[in-house]
Amino acid sequence: MPAPSLLQLRRLGLAVSVLHDVDLEPVDAGVELTGPPAVRVRWDELRAALAGEEPESAAGRARVAAWVLARRWAADAGRDAVEVGLRPVGLPVGHPVHLGPPWVEERVLGGALELGLGAVGVDPADRGRVVPLPPPALDALGIDRRAAWGRLRAGLEELGRRAAAHVRADPRGQLRPVGDADAVTLLGARTLRAALVRDAGGLVGAAVPTRRLGWTRLTLVDPAFAPAVAAATPAADRGFPRPLLLTADELTLVPAGGNPSRLVLSDDDARQGGTTCG
Repeated sequence: MPAPSLLQLRRLGLAVSVLHDVDLEPVDAGVELTGPPAVRVRWDELRAALAGEEPESAAGRARVAAWVLARRWAADAGRDAVEVGLRPVGLPVGHPVHLGPPWVEERVLGGALELGLGAVGVDPADRGRVVPLPPPALDALGIDRRAAWGRLRAGLEELGRRAAAHVRADPRGQLRPVGDADAVTLLGARTLRAALVRDAGGLVGAAVPTRRLGWTRLTLVDPAFAPAVAAATPAADRGFPRPLLLTADELTLVPAGGNPSRLVLSDDDARQGGTTCG
């Protein structure tokens, strides 16, 4: 898809302002989010925010609205509050609230899950929500993203250990949020994936249709249930649309059009020692 023109970006800014109730004004270099403090969002930022979506599509407007609102909220909160509130966020590739390639700090092998930085306490309507933050929001506050990610990454592994203990204690192997990390984010912890593989004795099948709930024992779940849950969940809260296959180092989405029942049978074989991970 060709890069959006300046005219398309101007229209996009106006549409986001009207349809998403964002206070902004077009300026020569981009758009300005009215303050105080005023926040300048350059045209190249808006192109990045689209993450490949058409500028005149609803999906494109939603992505840009999420980007500019996160810029606004981070500026309002200030450096100290954002730094204290920083959290790791994991999202499926192509997810509606994914902020595109510039946001990604780590990619899990398998091509299904990517991790980046967010912050809790910045959304004025929901202080408990972890909001993915565009890199320019952190750069404008003088926050070193690489150093912040290194610090938070170690904490995610500890959350993964705690999540593994919860999964073991649950009869259905349910995966639920731990602390401020939702179920999708927790899958970014190698400690969790490795524990699931050890417990199963090999390759693990999982279904995580929403960001707050998943199942790691697919023999106890109707094969059609998880995809139906994903389809019925609001887009922003959706997890993976199809089941997953996990090893300690990889997380892979099963191909579209596959047979969920076959994955369940494979999962059962793995638990009986019929499949091992290399």
